[in-house]
Amino acid sequence: MKTHIYYHHTDCGGVVYYANYLDFIEEARTEFFASKGFSIKLLADSGVMFVVSRQEVDYKFPAVYGDDLDIQTRIGELGGVRIEFLHEIHNQKGQLIVKARTILVCVDRHLKPQAIPEELRQKLI
Repeated sequence: MKTHIYYHHTDCGGVVYYANYLDFIEEARTEFFASKGFSIKLLADSGVMFVVSRQEVDYKFPAVYGDDLDIQTRIGELGGVRIEFLHEIHNQKGQLIVKARTILVCVDRHLKPQAIPEELRQKLI
């Protein structure tokens, strides 16, 4: 997924505010699911939701106002109820900006863990 850094993404020094990377990563995960043919909204409407149980972010190099970022997302491990997402964010020069790891847990409408639906599992492998 590609994104552009606008002024509102930055702090007073013109550097991307650290918490904004969580938004970029969330958007990339949503696009990843869409690329596999799944809508997060439609999954949630059917009682299949995902919650973040762990988030790790390593900040490697600052992104600044005007940069273009490429967010690469892939599956690390796929368990019965858990999905590990691995993310790398690079700027337009190819410099590594951020490495991140996100663990999602599949839950039902009552936020109780449930198995990842087989149809989804097969497309994520």
